[in-house]
Amino acid sequence: MGTFRGLIGKWVLVAICLCLAAGLSAAQDQAPAPAAPVPAAAQPAAVPTPPAAPATPPAGDAAPDDSLNQVIAKGKDDLGAARKRIDRLSDAVDKAATDDQKLVDLKAQADDATRSILAVPVGLRPRFDAIKNRLTELGDPPGEGQPPEADIVAQERKQLTSERSLINALTGEAEDLSIAGTNLSNQITEMRRKLFTETLFRRSDVSVEMFNVAGTAFVKELSSLDNVFRSWIKFGLRYKQLPLLSAVLLSLTAALVFLAGGYRLFGHYIRRDEGIVDPPYITRLSVAFWSTTVQTISLGAFLVTSFFFLENFNILRSDVAPIIASVLGFVGVVYFVWKLAFSVFSPTRHDWRLVRVSNSGARDLCWAIMAMAMVSALDYVLNAVSAGLGSPVILTVAKSFTTSFIVGVLLVVISFFRPVLAENGDPEARGRPWPRILGVALRIIGIGLIFACLTGYVGLARFLASQIILTGAVVATMYIGFLSGKAVSKRNSFAETKLGRALQEKRGLGPVALDQIGLAAGLGIYAVALVTGVPLILLSWGFKTGDLEQWAFRLFTEIRIGSMTISLFGIVGGVLIFALGFLITRWLQKWLDNNVMERSQVDTGVRNSVKTGIGYLGIAMAALFGVSAAGIDLSSFALVAGALSLGVGFGLQNIVSNFVSGLILLVERPFKVGDWVVTGTTEGFVKRISVRATEIETFQRQSIMVPNSLFINASVGNWTHRNKLGRADISVVVNYDSDPRRIMELLTEIAESHPKVLRNPSPMAVFSAFGETTMTFELRAYLADIVNGGSVRNDLRLAIYERFRAEGLGMPFKTDVPVEEAKPEEAVSEPPGPQPAKDGKTSIVVNAQTGKAGG
Repeated sequence: MGTFRGLIGKWVLVAICLCLAAGLSAAQDQAPAPAAPVPAAAQPAAVPTPPAAPATPPAGDAAPDDSLNQVIAKGKDDLGAARKRIDRLSDAVDKAATDDQKLVDLKAQADDATRSILAVPVGLRPRFDAIKNRLTELGDPPGEGQPPEADIVAQERKQLTSERSLINALTGEAEDLSIAGTNLSNQITEMRRKLFTETLFRRSDVSVEMFNVAGTAFVKELSSLDNVFRSWIKFGLRYKQLPLLSAVLLSLTAALVFLAGGYRLFGHYIRRDEGIVDPPYITRLSVAFWSTTVQTISLGAFLVTSFFFLENFNILRSDVAPIIASVLGFVGVVYFVWKLAFSVFSPTRHDWRLVRVSNSGARDLCWAIMAMAMVSALDYVLNAVSAGLGSPVILTVAKSFTTSFIVGVLLVVISFFRPVLAENGDPEARGRPWPRILGVALRIIGIGLIFACLTGYVGLARFLASQIILTGAVVATMYIGFLSGKAVSKRNSFAETKLGRALQEKRGLGPVALDQIGLAAGLGIYAVALVTGVPLILLSWGFKTGDLEQWAFRLFTEIRIGSMTISLFGIVGGVLIFALGFLITRWLQKWLDNNVMERSQVDTGVRNSVKTGIGYLGIAMAALFGVSAAGIDLSSFALVAGALSLGVGFGLQNIVSNFVSGLILLVERPFKVGDWVVTGTTEGFVKRISVRATEIETFQRQSIMVPNSLFINASVGNWTHRNKLGRADISVVVNYDSDPRRIMELLTEIAESHPKVLRNPSPMAVFSAFGETTMTFELRAYLADIVNGGSVRNDLRLAIYERFRAEGLGMPFKTDVPVEEAKPEEAVSEPPGPQPAKDGKTSIVVNAQTGKAGG
């Protein structure tokens, strides 16, 4: 009765508290609050002031008027600045209609302006959602014939509606401006496309008079170039001695750093081992790829740093800088083509050659390719000289005509080479001609260049000639890289490389580890070839650095999938955060297990439960943080969660049941790792408990995965629930000639004489049953460790047999056992645990029963 009164008192107290809380909340809702006046200085003239309301919305539902006006004023200021920026960019586009580089910069600015415009409605979105939710809470205004709503509610509705109208107006203005910015960006793209087409297909008047005028202009250009460089050198030696010396020393230092660093890191991969007579193809590919890329990148870095030092020390003049840059570019391109050609064709070492060509064919192809590269690069330098000195356009046309014509003639000449290796495989023998298709293609391209030059399309011919050399060289290098990656990632191929043998000798890595490293190395080579090759090809085809920067920015920050925007940077960051959380979770599991629970001598089952729980919790948190860091809105998975819930209702209930049952097992712990359990037809030791299933190892060393729901919904026997104390029962069958009391005494003595049989509880012998021709006795002995009781039972049976034989008692086995009682397992060696019989007893050979309650 007292308990009942106490419960009533508690419920009354709770009801009083709830009523007081409801009254305070209602009082706060109805209490009017004066609207905060907005300073006049904080309200721009262009921003209409919302009508003042005599009440402030509840906290968390509406922002104060002054903060709202500040947000709207900032949005209008941003949109006004963006509109002016768009107009300014539009005027600049009209003025730079013929300058491709300026158009690239203007397009980047237009895209940036569009992104800043779209940020305005995004900043207003939270307030708009809050207004929408508050209006939904207020409901529709009362209709005709209905009682009017309270003044405080009407004023709040009016204020929220006014705010929503202002936000909608700003959002519409932002959408209009973003459309204007997008149109301007598309206009710039179209202008660049037309400019490129007009430049490429512009026709020039090719005649003898043109070459005469160009020759005269070329002579004047050489004279002007000589005067410019003479005056620049005198100026530098007289007034820029210290900066010039500093730039030269820094450039040489950079050269040594890049050269030494390249050989230090990749020396084993770029040098040909002269001691190898017939190197494997993977070795040849690796040397060709790394020697070409590493040494070219090293030289390119040296050339770039040299120009950087000369430019930043104010040594280069405005008329000299483009010429110096073109000369450095000439050196880099020629060196790259030379390294590539000699790596592929290897004219001096046929055993390192990557293609099946003869020695003479390799030499001819190397020199022909070098001639085309030098002619094309020299034309680039001469065009830069003409642009820097202000030479007439007719001179540039004549130079491009000469270069394209020479490249066309060289292609026609190359088409008549006989570079293919002879059928007998002798590299010194005279080679065979090109395959018919390839030879015809070379002739068509060469004749096409010559024809384009003669018909006046010099720009088109020059562009094609440049692409044949530059794009061909880059594509060849990428192809070698792909072949190298494929060869390295091939099964058991990485172990044959120098690096693979070194790792095998020094680190002791096995074939599987080396094969995985080879696969990763192959993927890395693919990535290097793509990252370096694709931008070079795009640049050679007329795209600018600004174009590549914009594409890279969009690729890494603005990947749109439907209405969701993700970024590669965010994804990489999310993956790194997940990996970091995973590592921290594993470290925390190991630290708690080895330094806290082991020192505290915590039970093995508790340690396993704690480790498992921390593991799942840590991985779940790491996944949550990783997904959030990747910029993926978890609310976008609402549809997936709904579908998953539907699937759980139809077909995944067993999985969910096992999951929940696993959590119950980990918390309740009816058994732990190492326990000896019996459920249904499964019996063995618990090896692992997870949230879905429990691993049980039988006495035959078979692992069985038992769903956790079976342990929750069915009876489970646990032989070692709280301790390992148990009872072993041994049945003894003798004939009627034996003395029952003597047999019981002997059985008791045998049990008490065994050192592993407990004295308390003491062993006992029982006359259990009469048979037609035999009597059945049971020896019940208690053991401290029932898990290891198999040896004890075996010792007891041997002792019983020997003692009975010495005493001359009846045989302790039935000699006329019916067929159905002769069990085949009696001839099998006993497993490490008991095997209960169907009647609850155990046979004399293989069974024992503990008498211990299951858990």
